[in-house]
Amino acid sequence: MAIGTVVLVHGAFADGSCWAKVIPLLTKRGLKALAVQNPLSSLADDVVATHRVVDMQEGPVLMVGHSWGGAVITEAGNHPKVKGLVYIAAGAPDSGQSFDAWWKPYKPAPGAAEIRPYGEGYVALTQQGVRKHFVQDIPTDEADIVYATQGPLAVRCFGDKISTAAWRSKKSWYIVAARDETIPPDVERDSASRMGAETLVLQSSHVPMLSQPEAVAEFIAKAAASIKE
Repeated sequence: MAIGTVVLVHGAFADGSCWAKVIPLLTKRGLKALAVQNPLSSLADDVVATHRVVDMQEGPVLMVGHSWGGAVITEAGNHPKVKGLVYIAAGAPDSGQSFDAWWKPYKPAPGAAEIRPYGEGYVALTQQGVRKHFVQDIPTDEADIVYATQGPLAVRCFGDKISTAAWRSKKSWYIVAARDETIPPDVERDSASRMGAETLVLQSSHVPMLSQPEAVAEFIAKAAASIKE
């Protein structure tokens, strides 16, 4: 059975609307696309939210994760229905590793300086951080929607450790965002290489599904088509 369903997992400082441009493009390619709404309260909570969507689907699933969502699919991707993993400028910790430990050896990207407290135990990106370092290659009015709809992140998330990295047993793909100012592009490239992932490099910000949705949708669709059950 070919993959007919794509489950899209957003990251920190975002919500499911970050996939708004990609979903209709996947639909046109004959795929069912569903966006998870992560609570961003812990790795375990986000995995539960993701598994809830997967459990409701019939047949095999391709799981796609962006940013922090990469850590989520690295854990949630162990679900037996998940047959492949697509990482988009995403975290890809190894087994026993946290998101913080994954990117710690690298020089922080400029966007890190724009993360601010957002209530007890949570953080969010400033408006300038979103405009200049998160989605700097889309119009300002669109960037401001991203800012307004972002999901604040529980600080604990980045310290939560992966139990078993799903990419070690399942086929993976990776989009490197070469102009990323939120996650260092070098850690993305190195992760894609470590994973043995089929890789596409886009000259984009941290959120290529908003700035280059056609390229992202095509990459996802090709990944789905290449998996045969």
